[in-house]
Amino acid sequence: MNAQLCVDSEVGALTTVLLHRPGAELERLTPRNNDQLLFDALPWVARAQEEHDAFAELLRSRGVEVLLLADLLRETLEVSGAARIQGISSAVDPRRLGHALAQDLAAHLRTLPAPELTRILVAGMTFDELPEIGTAGPPSLVRLMHHGGDFVIDPLPNLLFTRDSSFWIGPRVAIPTLALPARRREASLTDLIYAFHPRFLGVRRAYESHTAPVEGGDVLLLAPGVIAVGVGERTSPAGAEALARSVFEDGLAHTVLAVPIAQQRASMHLDTVCTMVDIDAVVMYPAIRDTLEAFTIRRDDGDARIGGPRPFLEAAAEAMGIDKLRVIDTGLDSVVAEREQWDDGNNTLAVAPGVVVAYERNVETNARLEAAGIEVLRIAGSELGSGRGGPRCMSCPLARAAL
Repeated sequence: MNAQLCVDSEVGALTTVLLHRPGAELERLTPRNNDQLLFDALPWVARAQEEHDAFAELLRSRGVEVLLLADLLRETLEVSGAARIQGISSAVDPRRLGHALAQDLAAHLRTLPAPELTRILVAGMTFDELPEIGTAGPPSLVRLMHHGGDFVIDPLPNLLFTRDSSFWIGPRVAIPTLALPARRREASLTDLIYAFHPRFLGVRRAYESHTAPVEGGDVLLLAPGVIAVGVGERTSPAGAEALARSVFEDGLAHTVLAVPIAQQRASMHLDTVCTMVDIDAVVMYPAIRDTLEAFTIRRDDGDARIGGPRPFLEAAAEAMGIDKLRVIDTGLDSVVAEREQWDDGNNTLAVAPGVVVAYERNVETNARLEAAGIEVLRIAGSELGSGRGGPRCMSCPLARAAL
């Protein structure tokens, strides 16, 4: 079964995908913490779940196998003691809780059944929810000085965006380091799923870095052997270079394009300004069409040779071995283009060449995609989009058909 897990493009027919259905972790968001937890608004959770269920069902209707992260996590914790230890260790921070409270909390979590432990690892735990543990010793100063609504274990509302904490390059999975503190523990959960869940036994790693950050939203598989990596708010130059050297060493790519992008919320990842919609076509934010550049990194006698920068579209077409990339954008109205880029109009998920999932609210972008011959499968995203992520952000393809 694992031999079927392979992704070597953005647009090959999607056969298996990893999603995370939003849950109690979104209910942890408040006006006091939503900025720190990287959400621009407080989502209506029940509606977000309805929207996500419709997204998953649309994919299933197209023959895609949908795996849900929380289900995989629960199944992993049920079968693997090592996974339980790893998950608890990553969630319990002695530097913040103090040694005694951390020890008592970890001991308590080890007694919980897998469904309850899964819920806490994803949705977090407040001091009000912390049971009376370790009462034989002196009281914890940390516990005494925190407010009841403060988190003992932080929630992971951004787990919704499964693209970032793991991504596949060919038959291997990459587990990166996420840049911002609010998201770093997400990779530890995906890591233990890939390490211990029976579905992924024997799967090899493409890239692992515990220093330089790389996030999956910055990684586009333009064609077999050709990878574009956005470098900006979430992926560092060191991370892009480390990824390039790793995939060269493993024979997974021959060219990596390092693409500088603005370090701002609206363009946090490369896939917020550009995604592939066909084997030779991208949808792109028009404001950066003529200014986006790329450094070309190629393997050369076992080392990495760097050239450029050059215009991104020119460098990408050359690396892909085609005359030019077709570019579809939101037109000349800069206000519409900026609004639809903010609402993830350029963040599409291809389910097959020329067939993409997009938010229905981006009317102009979707119309221009269809005018260019792209089939657009529309989904609602009024609540899902409050974390600034579209269909591509919310999906980690595990298997695509070869082009």
